[in-house]
Amino acid sequence: MILIRRFAIALAAILILAIAGWFRIRGTLAEPLWLDEAYSAYAAAKGFDFLWNIVPLYETHPPFYYSLLRLWTLGFGDSLAALRALGIACGLLTVPVTVLAAREAARLVRLPAMPVMLAAGLVAALSPALVEMAREVRPYPVLILVYAAALLALIRAARGVEAAGRIPRRPFAAYCACLLLVLWLHNLGPLYAAALGLASLLLIARPGLSRRDWALLIGGQALAGLLYLPGLLILIDQAPTWVKSTWLHFSTVNLVPRLAEIYVAQGTKGIVGGCLLLLGAIVLLALRRGGWRLAAALLVAALLPVAASIALSLLVAPVFIVRTMTAAAVPSLILIAIGMGGVFGLPGWPRRIAMVAAGVCLILLAGRMAVIDVRRRASPPMQDWYAAVRWLEQRYRPGDMVWAYPNEGALPFDYAVRDLGLRIATRPIPTPIPTLDGGPGAWNPTGSRGVFSLPADRLAAIADAPDARAVPTIWLLRLGANAYDKGDHLLDALDRTRVRVGDCESYPIDIIGLARLDVAGPPQIFPEDRAPCEPDDKPPVRHKMKSPPPRDGDGDRFSTKKKRAALSGRRGGPAGAGAAR
Repeated sequence: MILIRRFAIALAAILILAIAGWFRIRGTLAEPLWLDEAYSAYAAAKGFDFLWNIVPLYETHPPFYYSLLRLWTLGFGDSLAALRALGIACGLLTVPVTVLAAREAARLVRLPAMPVMLAAGLVAALSPALVEMAREVRPYPVLILVYAAALLALIRAARGVEAAGRIPRRPFAAYCACLLLVLWLHNLGPLYAAALGLASLLLIARPGLSRRDWALLIGGQALAGLLYLPGLLILIDQAPTWVKSTWLHFSTVNLVPRLAEIYVAQGTKGIVGGCLLLLGAIVLLALRRGGWRLAAALLVAALLPVAASIALSLLVAPVFIVRTMTAAAVPSLILIAIGMGGVFGLPGWPRRIAMVAAGVCLILLAGRMAVIDVRRRASPPMQDWYAAVRWLEQRYRPGDMVWAYPNEGALPFDYAVRDLGLRIATRPIPTPIPTLDGGPGAWNPTGSRGVFSLPADRLAAIADAPDARAVPTIWLLRLGANAYDKGDHLLDALDRTRVRVGDCESYPIDIIGLARLDVAGPPQIFPEDRAPCEPDDKPPVRHKMKSPPPRDGDGDRFSTKKKRAALSGRRGGPAGAGAAR
């Protein structure tokens, strides 16, 4: 019987890990790096001197994650698979770490550990928030893993205090190490650290602790804070620019679905099933001796970072609530597991009723999680740079050049070009990332000190320069023109002496081809509804275009014929290479 039980447990563990792996790995190599991921890959491709001396000048996050990714790529390469592997590995490890934390929590309050562990494994494997972040080349999968490990170490330390009346050194040292990592992994790490610090007081602080243990409890966390001071200085230095220039706007619209994404799952079934299990966990823990400590600690770890980020968004500057707060899902999942598995510790008929009710709730929640995961795996990438590059490949000719304005657009574009094995020349405007000095009249429109918008006269000078006039076709790549080029100044500067020969938009990717008059074919009219950046079924005819109706007038777009005539008159001859405005 024992052998059968062990076999069943092992089979369940294998199935849970298989489910976790399938959702986290499937399709990752078909998804190009999006903008933020390209930032990570770009930084990791540089040396440690760049990471610790240049990155803090333009990046709000501490350089620790980029250094970790740098070490990873030195060992495994910088291919798309290698870059994504770090997050996937951390995402997969998060599942057993969450299971172990749930086991420690169950043992702390003397609940049946095995059903709690199985429930924790299932919801951790399926959680859409954890699945999505594990697929990213960003700090989030590492942060989630470290946050889960911090909770595991903290609850284990609390068990030691409960059993022996003193803080066990190894678990607490592991907790302090995780606390330090949490601080260094993200610019919102202090919110998680504050939650962990308060949770540690709830779980460990109690009458009867020796002075030595009090010194350890306070001093260990103070040491972690002291070692974070360089990261705090980076945050303080970068914060004013972000607060002043961020493009984000916080809204309470859809706040409930966004919070549901973190704590349970979006959709009525997921919210109802998850919230009932959370409520059941709180009731179960309230009935156990010392259970209030665990319930309060897990609630603080789950709610405080998110509540603080919402307060920051309302009072200071908006933050990405779901993306940055995904680690808060871990304590919520532990509570959900207690709400499911803890009912096995009830006596008599209440146990049978509670098991049925909790089982129905778990089916609703896990089923909804699985549905979301399946749908997302069938969805297109958030930013489909592969499709955009394929669209451009069908139109690009030797000598052409992609101008990336803002300059950060060149990062994901270049990585997509690399992954597809193509050669396409790019020129970030005004310089490659990071542009630390934008020059006269430049400003940071989105809070990043490495990205500048330029005034209209400087953009016109760039478009009129001899090296620009020598390019047959300039493919203008923009990311959110409303943020970086309000008024289309660079587009208009190029459009005065060139003809549109291609146009597509898959927000935020925006590509417009502008050819010299001597290489442009017959003009065509662009519809107002721009075509998506997707490759054609068959290669298009070279330089046939769709464009807004040509306009005459001072500062407006000339028709191709009138452009040729005007430029011919200025040069005393037919339009040709090197034509000046």
